[in-house]
Amino acid sequence: MAKIFIDGSAGTTGLRIAERLEVRQDIELVKLPEELRKDNAARAAALNEADVAFLCLPDAAAIEAVGLCTDENTVIIDTSTAHRVADGWDYGFPELEGQKDKLKNSKRIANPGCHASGFISLVAPLVQKGIISEDAKLSAFSLTGFSGGGKKMIAEYEDENRDALLKAPRQYGIAQMHKHLPEMKKLCGLQSEPIFCPIVADYYAGMEVTVPLFKSDINGTIDDIKNAYKEYYKDGLVHFVDSADESGFLSANAFEGRDDMQITVTGNDDRILLVSRFDNLGKGASGSAIQNMNLILGYPESTGLNV
Repeated sequence: MAKIFIDGSAGTTGLRIAERLEVRQDIELVKLPEELRKDNAARAAALNEADVAFLCLPDAAAIEAVGLCTDENTVIIDTSTAHRVADGWDYGFPELEGQKDKLKNSKRIANPGCHASGFISLVAPLVQKGIISEDAKLSAFSLTGFSGGGKKMIAEYEDENRDALLKAPRQYGIAQMHKHLPEMKKLCGLQSEPIFCPIVADYYAGMEVTVPLFKSDINGTIDDIKNAYKEYYKDGLVHFVDSADESGFLSANAFEGRDDMQITVTGNDDRILLVSRFDNLGKGASGSAIQNMNLILGYPESTGLNV
């Protein structure tokens, strides 16, 4: 039975991974007493004992944890930003062409960022198929629930005496330096980072990433885009649907509590919208991490997930 250790199990992502794994009978969780949770010797022992270790830590702590792991057989799945574009690490989005086989044999997996997952799911296939050029200047906006901000932001939004400004959607990353931009560029094969506008709103979980395109931005038609997605996403946890219209709306929390992703194309022949919807804590974080663990252990990808 595979041994699994979660380093940083007190954070939002770590807690959700733990909740899913604690009810499984096919793995054994390696746990540390609360008083040893930050003890490096205890962490090192747990990391080296584990078959798979999840790092649910800030970037600097994740880099430190990798240094503590000396057993070359331990598979590390890092949910931080630290290694997503680093050499020697495989990007944990199995639905990308050729990526699943890499991940099955990988020892170092960088779990994708939540916003990045939505953008990459929409753009990477179209760049690979030549519908979007590598030198395209793209933009994207993304709606997310406040759980994506971690414990501090969750507490702020759930405080009965909270700031009135939290009642309305708030745009952030306004300096265009969002931490997900490097992976969005690299994994899509783009020459430039997109203009990216993330927006946090007053709901717990769910994400909706939209990439708008003019017809002049693509080599082909809106139907070519739809057919490309139909061919590209034949299995895995990303699903293309021809229409997701909700009486003229697309809700950003439609996939709350789920671990899969839905993509669709709307708009018209001249102005096209590519839309990806999922749970920022599911396919955007813990669900994706467990999907990668399942691949490593030879289990069906959706084992223990809500899809």
